[in-house]
Amino acid sequence: MPHPDLDSTLQNATASLRNEPVQARSAARLTRLLDSAAEVIDEIGYERLTTAMVAERAGASIGTVYRYFPDRIAVLQSLSVRFLTDFVQEVGEALRADTVTGWSEAMDAVIETAVKSFATKPGFRSLRFGDVIDVRPREGDRTNGAVVAAVIVSAISEQVDSPESELQLRIEVALQMIDALLARAFAFDANGDQAVIDEIRTAVHGYLAPQFAA
Repeated sequence: MPHPDLDSTLQNATASLRNEPVQARSAARLTRLLDSAAEVIDEIGYERLTTAMVAERAGASIGTVYRYFPDRIAVLQSLSVRFLTDFVQEVGEALRADTVTGWSEAMDAVIETAVKSFATKPGFRSLRFGDVIDVRPREGDRTNGAVVAAVIVSAISEQVDSPESELQLRIEVALQMIDALLARAFAFDANGDQAVIDEIRTAVHGYLAPQFAA
């Protein structure tokens, strides 16, 4: 489910790349660097990641890393863009399912997609969409989480009698709840603490139901 907010966010984030890979070989090298960064982050967290670690894991020289990324922050931002892009595409597919008929089913689909990302994508549970990276001043006026919220809003706005600005805020808050609870669920268990995961739907529905019923 495409959304115009996604395009501008991706353009800003990918500006951190020094060289745009136009050849297949170059694109494959960049993919390998980002895959390696994700693997290292999955093991030690994003705070301790260095460009030297990325180079070593990828079997590349440090010069190769700097060809694409000026510093470790650029690596993290570029990996965040990939996570964001994949998540938006996956959520869009989930929201197009015939079983999604209203906001309740839509949020269930979002929760399921988020759980899958936390469980299966190396580095995602640490970095998510990159909003955890405290780089100032921030580019633009929206977080990457807000971009995800806008995609959800575009899917459910016709089923909910709320102004779009209010709906955007409520979905952003719900996404923050999902993110925080999933971070707790996966803090000590790579498969996720099912007891915590089960509470996410209750918490999100409990927050949104009275808001949308008002």
